[in-house]
Amino acid sequence: MISRRSLLRAAAGTGVLAVAAGPLTTPASAGTPAAKGQWTGDVSANGWRIDPTAVAVHPVEGSATSLALRCGPAATVLLHVVRRWHYEIAPLDTGEGGGATGHTTGRAVGADFESNHLSGTAVALHPTAYPLAGSEGLWPHQEAIVRDILADCDGVVVWGGDLTPVKASHFHIATRPGDRALNRTAARLDTSRRTTSRAQSPGRVADPASPSRLAQARRLRLSRSG
Repeated sequence: MISRRSLLRAAAGTGVLAVAAGPLTTPASAGTPAAKGQWTGDVSANGWRIDPTAVAVHPVEGSATSLALRCGPAATVLLHVVRRWHYEIAPLDTGEGGGATGHTTGRAVGADFESNHLSGTAVALHPTAYPLAGSEGLWPHQEAIVRDILADCDGVVVWGGDLTPVKASHFHIATRPGDRALNRTAARLDTSRRTTSRAQSPGRVADPASPSRLAQARRLRLSRSG
């Protein structure tokens, strides 16, 4: 299994990846895991309908990786998360650490939030390096980058490092379909809009350590914990 130390060597030519996702709460309409950990129902834990026809394969800009994700704003925002992880934490196209996972059809889950993969609204980046309830976490500077990514997504994405059980490889859409905040964030992060000014794009990222970015990340974390 890839450790944090292995990830640090990514700049020298190694890398790892994984994918995961999940919701903060389980809506009444969502399915619930059976006794043996099988997700039932036609809605994932974050409130998105499980519909394979709404999923498509999307390339990850700047890498050789592609992920199956829910078409529309969910894919746009999650691809932004994946791009930044690829550039700033570790490459996702080396095949190490379990690769990257998006949409899945298997209904076995270890935690409710893993059902979000069924609706294509979750990713796991280096999942075997950072498995569910795993003891291996990110280095402080890597977590700082993740916090900055979450702030960049305006609170519409949840990180598995903040969930119970913990899963540091996991990210999922936290809002319901049609949410205005999700649509606004997706419009801002959409790389297909050539006229859109973006602080974060392939090969061009803002400094997560700048005072303004740190303050933004801190405010989001406090709002989540409150």
